[in-house]
Amino acid sequence: MLKKMSIKKIITSSIVLMIVFLIYLIPNTPQEEKTIETSIEYVNQTIKTHTIYLLDNNNYLSRTTVKINSEEPQKICQELLETMIDEGKNSDQIPSGFRPIIPSNTKINTLSLVDGTLKVDFSKDFLNTSKELEERLLEGVVYTLTSVEGVENIILFIDGEILTKLPQNNIQLPATLNRQIGINKNFQITSTKDITSTTVYYIHKYNDDYYYTPVTTFSNDSREKIEIIIDQLENTISDQNLMSFLNSKTQLTDFSIDENKMIVCFDEYIFDDFDTQNILEEVLYTISLSIYDNYPVEEVIFEVNSQEIAKTTLKSLE
Repeated sequence: MLKKMSIKKIITSSIVLMIVFLIYLIPNTPQEEKTIETSIEYVNQTIKTHTIYLLDNNNYLSRTTVKINSEEPQKICQELLETMIDEGKNSDQIPSGFRPIIPSNTKINTLSLVDGTLKVDFSKDFLNTSKELEERLLEGVVYTLTSVEGVENIILFIDGEILTKLPQNNIQLPATLNRQIGINKNFQITSTKDITSTTVYYIHKYNDDYYYTPVTTFSNDSREKIEIIIDQLENTISDQNLMSFLNSKTQLTDFSIDENKMIVCFDEYIFDDFDTQNILEEVLYTISLSIYDNYPVEEVIFEVNSQEIAKTTLKSLE
């Protein structure tokens, strides 16, 4: 009897061992695999970029983007300025076809942002530039810093003293700087009275890539600025290699401003293709960027025959 029970126990133990062995040999089920896979966490770090104004091969300050690591406005300003310094620590971020505008060896002594006003104290090396690029240096810094959300005005210091004059060109400066100083200036003045300024974004090309170049024109033109913008984009400055893809037959039929929104109405010539009613991205960008630099709005709505056909926001273009 005992012998039979022993044999039975041995057989039972062997079966159990065989079952355990087979379990280890059988592959995981899809559900088990899914559980294992989802237990591993992957961190997907989104690359952040920001608008910056750098010199292109034609010595125009142009709009491009660089990678940034910061999120706070003050730290973003610091990082962008460091990228703009020639041979600086962020020079590897400069896109092909562009170069920094701030002279090498320039130090950022202090930088602070309070109530929309950014104060930056540079070392005296900041002014070690050519006479031809002295004004562009100022423009590039101001346009780059005011592209940062929360920055409205700039006060520049040189080793603790407010910068009130560009020494080489003997240009007097207001204590507080903003985009009213203009960029890549063009003068079409026939009188010293009733001078207005309008900034228009054109297209430049480097290799196969398009980018946007703002030009501020000072003139005696008394028309509404949106009318000047469309007129300028239809009649590009060909001798300066500035382009626009806006059809020269395009008509601005109406426009209106409602709080922070601007509605611009066109005829069908704004379409790249009448059948698909498609508007080129470059047309949307040149018009929208120009509007944002001349009007205090945050949204532009494009209409044709009273129908909305496109919309941009200031944040979507930054």
